[in-house]
Amino acid sequence: MQTAIPCLFMRGGTSRGPFFKASDLPTDTATRDSVLLAVMGSPDQRQIDGLGGAHPLTSKVGIVAKGSRPGVDLEFLFAQLQPGKDTVDTTPNCGNMLAAVVPFALETGMIEPQGDTTTVRVLTLNTDMRCDITVATPDRRIRYDGKARIDGAPGTSSPITINFLDTAGSVAPGLLPTGRVRDVIDGIAVTCIDNGMPLVILKASDVGRTGYESVADLNADVTLKTRIERLRIAAGYAMKLGDVTQKNYPKMTLIAPPRTGGALTTRSFIPHVCHDAIGVMAAVTVASACVMKGTITADVAAAPVGTEKIVSVEHPTGEFSVAIAVAVNDPQKVERAALLRTARLIMRGEVMVPRAIWHKTA
Repeated sequence: MQTAIPCLFMRGGTSRGPFFKASDLPTDTATRDSVLLAVMGSPDQRQIDGLGGAHPLTSKVGIVAKGSRPGVDLEFLFAQLQPGKDTVDTTPNCGNMLAAVVPFALETGMIEPQGDTTTVRVLTLNTDMRCDITVATPDRRIRYDGKARIDGAPGTSSPITINFLDTAGSVAPGLLPTGRVRDVIDGIAVTCIDNGMPLVILKASDVGRTGYESVADLNADVTLKTRIERLRIAAGYAMKLGDVTQKNYPKMTLIAPPRTGGALTTRSFIPHVCHDAIGVMAAVTVASACVMKGTITADVAAAPVGTEKIVSVEHPTGEFSVAIAVAVNDPQKVERAALLRTARLIMRGEVMVPRAIWHKTA
């Protein structure tokens, strides 16, 4: 007495989760969310009764449909679930899961390969963000093996290039939602910025930390997490996001001077757990702050010069390079952000949910 739903289980960047065709899920939001909770096994810290990996980075779902707007090939809805909560958040973006959208569409026949490479315009429904994604399709088949490497994922894979077209103010009202490059909130100097992901950026030293602590040490640091959660809630109001107590944004990013030749070091909270690396859109947003004058990052970042920059964002398991282009006549305006990701199909099949949750009819 269970309902079978076709899905592909995929890694996208440094995240993973099940991907579905939108047409294979319930049309009403409440039932869909109940189905996704059952799929992932939430709420349960181990997610023992579902596909979730007991961590926010492995409690993600991708939903894909053919484009319904002019110039859009595919539409992507990202859903963030939490191991111990019964929430399904479709407000923020996820650039890592985004990397698996075109491979999923090729695997399921939603689109056709174009040649040795295939470039697809994808609209992320969460924030109406458009991007062009290019994948390798030699012999008109999606390729996963290759020489591209990203920190936070093992081995090498075929490169996937994501060129973001409109990321400023993805959730918050504008690139600088407070109207300033720097604010003092709850007694701490911060930069509140949203170029794909709402972030609150602060110096690690301003909360009594070095910024080089391990992920395990930071996750065990209850005093620090309590302090930055208080700051996060206050910043949510300042960024015109309202009460963010139950929301997955803004993310909190601690910064310190670079250690391995990058622009700066980061420790990113998502928002209550320290990321083993850094999220794609968080990296884009941090890199954007690095090239803007007067931000908190400007105090510690070793950012390259010029209008076309490669900004290397260091994180606990390596670095994340973001190509940033700023306007010639306005160095505070980020015109383009592009990056490299990888993805892989892990499993193809059907996921089972109790029929009491959803009785799928033909």
